[in-house]
Formats: sequence, structure tokens, C-alpha cells
Amino acid sequence: MRFGINSFLFTSPFTTESTALFRQFRRWGFDTVEIPIEDPSHIDPAKVRAAADKAGIAIGSVCACMGPGRDFRGTPEEQATAMTYCKALIDQAVILGCPSLIGPVYSVVGKADAVEPAQQKQEWALVVKNLKVLAAYARAKGVTICIEPLNRFETDFLNTCDQGLRLVRAVKSPAVKLHLDTFHMNIEEKDQAAAIRKAGRLLGHFHACGSDRGTPGGDHIAWPAIVKALKSVGYKGDVVIESFTTDVKVIARAAAIWRRIEPRRNDIAVKGLAFLRKAFR
Repeated sequence: MRFGINSFLFTSPFTTESTALFRQFRRWGFDTVEIPIEDPSHIDPAKVRAAADKAGIAIGSVCACMGPGRDFRGTPEEQATAMTYCKALIDQAVILGCPSLIGPVYSVVGKADAVEPAQQKQEWALVVKNLKVLAAYARAKGVTICIEPLNRFETDFLNTCDQGLRLVRAVKSPAVKLHLDTFHMNIEEKDQAAAIRKAGRLLGHFHACGSDRGTPGGDHIAWPAIVKALKSVGYKGDVVIESFTTDVKVIARAAAIWRRIEPRRNDIAVKGLAFLRKAFR
């Protein structure tokens, strides 16, 4: 099992120049970095990989940023835009030596409204249809897509582990797995450990976040039960800290971070990693 850090804690957008962060991440003890790519034009993947290799840190995952216009359940134009974007991320993941594309790879974040059953059925069919195409592309490239349910305030489409598993099984591809996040599960699951056990071998990626998006371990989440559940299903993937602060204004607004969660931003990474390594012993 490897421990990683999502670069959104320190910068947005991530660019080729942002690779200067890699040495610090490695000095703190992280094994991997998770890179949200807001636009494929922001990075030269070959240079980013070279910088990671030089720093001695792996690029464990590329995070899809499903912004406006990228929606597999939207208009034909939005579906096409989302497909072009996600395929570009898969292409970059190959160059980066990165095994996984993760995140809400189904709809624009923030689209949350009451939807009639007939429309829900239609939107579900559109997402499954598009993901089947994307999954075939990813499988041919040797990349796994890990689909993340978000909380009810960020999407009305996929909120729980059960819904995520239903989508994974509907796509029917070995290149598609589930991505769970303790922050979202804290809102949507009655028992996070039970959700992890239910995901089982289909769990492909895991975000370890404080209940308030702060430091893992400095919150009320039942971490011992979560660690036990991850071990019980034989999870060997990355455990990534994905937390946000007011220091990165664009992400703070997008994630509704209106106050300073921790006294110092670096504490989330340093103390969070120390907690996770101790918890997973």
C-alpha cells in the first residue's frame, strides 16, 4: 500500500512548473502524488514524469476535473467534450506512467437537483453508454478508471457505494473500478467500513480525508474500522490525502472551504501522513 497526496492542497491549476512540489512531497515521505489535470494543455506529461522520477515519487493517479461542459449525461456537445477530455487524460496517464484515472468520471461537479425517475433512467443510460466507450479506450491503453461517488451537495447522480457499484457493474469492464472517499462517505454512508467491505475487490482507489476536509486523524471518523475494512478486502492501492484549504482560492470556492480548516496547510500533509502510516501498521 502506498500513501499519496493530491496536489490541489497546494496549487491550481497544476502545470509543468508545479513539479517543483515533488521534492517536498517526497521529503515528507509520500510515495505517490495525485495530479488533477484541469486542462491537458497545462502540462507536458513527459517533463512531469521526468521530474517525478528525479524526485523519487510515483504519479499514482490522474484526477479528472469535471468542470462546465464536461458531462456524460448532458447535451451531445457536453458528452463529446467530456469524452475528448477524458481520453486526453488517459493518453497523458500513459506517458506519465500513471495507472489510474480517478474521480467523478460521469458528470459535471455541482450538478445537483431533483430529477424525475424517467430522466434519471435516461441519464443513467447515457453515462453507461459513454463509460463503455471510455472503458474500452482505457483498457487498450492499460489504464484503470476509478469512479468516485460524491456527496449530495456536489452531485445528484452518484452518492453512495451501492450506486457506484451498480454503475461499475453496468459498464462491465475490467478497466472500471470504484473510488471511495472518506469525506463523501462521512455524509452519505451509514457505515463507512461496511461500504468498503461491500466494494471488496472492486475498490480501485481510496481518498483518506478528514470529516471536515482537514487532517486525517484529527476528526471523528472511525479510522481503525476503516483500516481494518481495507485490509480485510485486500486493498493494495493508494491511500491519498485529498484536502483543501483557503490558500488555493479557486479550489476553496469550488469545494466550499470558507474558513481555515487547520492552522497551517502543511500540517494536513505532514500530520495526516504520520497518522495514516501509524494507523496502517
